Amino acid sequence: MSVAHKLDNLAVLEPKVSAFKPPLYKVVMMNDDYTPMEFVVTVVKKVFNKTQEEANRIMMEVHNRGSAVCGTYTRDVAETKADLVIEYARMEEHPLQAVVGEE
Repeated sequence: MSVAHKLDNLAVLEPKVSAFKPPLYKVVMMNDDYTPMEFVVTVVKKVFNKTQEEANRIMMEVHNRGSAVCGTYTRDVAETKADLVIEYARMEEHPLQAVVGEE
């Protein structure tokens, strides 16, 4: 019996596709009385890839409400972005904070 004939009798199973979506986490920037508004805008643009208008809106929300969501991501990405905010702020000697919370 040839190999091709043996393959004709095999059933092809469809792969199971998982509909599971990983949980999402929000990165929240916190207000403080020392970090300049311009610096917050710069950080939001660089770390979260926001436009000037989006960054200004987020900065004003942080300023007026005490905090603002900068983006929602999977856990590892959210933690990395929060760490980048804090690292960049420390390099510039600002106390700016970002925290990660479940969506």
